Amino acid sequence: MTDALLVGLVSISDRAASGVYEDKGIPALREWFGAALTSPWQIETRLIPDEQPIIEATLIELCDRVGCHLVLTTGGTGPAPRDVTPEATLAVAHKVMPGFGEQMRQVSLKYVPTAILSRQVGVIRGRSLILNLPGQPKAIKETLDGVFAAVPYCLDLIGGPYVETNEAIVKAFRPKSAQRPPRA
Repeated sequence: MTDALLVGLVSISDRAASGVYEDKGIPALREWFGAALTSPWQIETRLIPDEQPIIEATLIELCDRVGCHLVLTTGGTGPAPRDVTPEATLAVAHKVMPGFGEQMRQVSLKYVPTAILSRQVGVIRGRSLILNLPGQPKAIKETLDGVFAAVPYCLDLIGGPYVETNEAIVKAFRPKSAQRPPRA
């Protein structure tokens, strides 16, 4: 499966990482990708605490060593002192993609006024796109439904595999010149 999208899913939570409660972020992401993607994909998962050095090391590992094309984090994007996911993400970034953070907040504002408290970011590290998502399953789905249309073309531009989607969930947008005929 060399043309498969390799997705790193990182749930960032002190309590879930220590076993206080069950992580719901990774299962929500797995479910969303199962419904949304029609092209081949695989995942690598990590459940880690809200510790900036651990988050940075995990993102570097998934991008540089594992070779994930897309890395999605859940949790740690609010204003609380322990919320350091954006700082860790920006620390490992080669390019910042501000449109992703702006759009994620816009999508969330349709549902909750506290979306303005979110500090989600999107960045490029090498040939990997990293996006910070909310931690709650409902918010994860809403956010991905609202921003994922741009992800496949972004992956094309940074050298990732050609990702196709289930248009009933999310329609990938590409300029006409970047579109391929549907797979048989």
